[in-house]
Amino acid sequence: MSLPFTCSIDNGIAEMILDHPPVNAFDSHGWFAIAREINALGQNDEVRVIIIAAAGRGFCAGVDIKELAADPSRIVAVNRGNYDTFEAIHRNPKPVIMGLHGFVLGGGIGMAGAADILLCADDARFGVPEIDRGAMGGGAHLQRLFPVQKVRYLYFTGEFIDAEEAYRLGAVEKVVPRSGLLEACREIAVKIAAKSPAMVKLAKESLNGIEDGNLEDKYRWEQGFTFEAYTMEDSSESRAAFVEKREAKFDD
Repeated sequence: MSLPFTCSIDNGIAEMILDHPPVNAFDSHGWFAIAREINALGQNDEVRVIIIAAAGRGFCAGVDIKELAADPSRIVAVNRGNYDTFEAIHRNPKPVIMGLHGFVLGGGIGMAGAADILLCADDARFGVPEIDRGAMGGGAHLQRLFPVQKVRYLYFTGEFIDAEEAYRLGAVEKVVPRSGLLEACREIAVKIAAKSPAMVKLAKESLNGIEDGNLEDKYRWEQGFTFEAYTMEDSSESRAAFVEKREAKFDD
């Protein structure tokens, strides 16, 4: 089975490029593979900074809804793969810089919300359409990006925030043209890679420790509601409608 990403290391900077056409939506096996690689990069003494970006039309469309529509029981494995990936980023001993473009949805929000520094292309769009897919999740990481009421608006409506609004709200460090996104990430990575690795590691651990609450515990709480949602007919109808490209129909 081919990996849904490529990786390289140069001068202390690791680059993971998500590459799973058409939309970088990953099944449970893909999420587990991403988590393993990010953890491995964190333990690699050659690596001082990690950049995660993507090829294709967008950064990440989240989970593979078709896998879940075919077998809803896979939600347990998908939940675990998401959890492991987001934790691998957030708890990684190395700083993680993320370059975002196109759609940043669902699991893409989880990755972005777990990262240390975000840059995005001017075509980036952020959203959590889970409410229209019969699932929950992403609120804990979304709340690491945007204010509480904005998070609730996005969560309840399934609507999107564009790159400029994300910048205005303080979620991203810089908005750049798509063609310059990876280079902008590298410029910041070079600055961090030049610092003491021991000091940077301590800095990240200390910053994680002073955050309000435990991100992983909060996300685990959310995942329980995703599991509950998957026991409901409305959830099944939402997934079926998405796969069949039609409007969902709910009983009154």
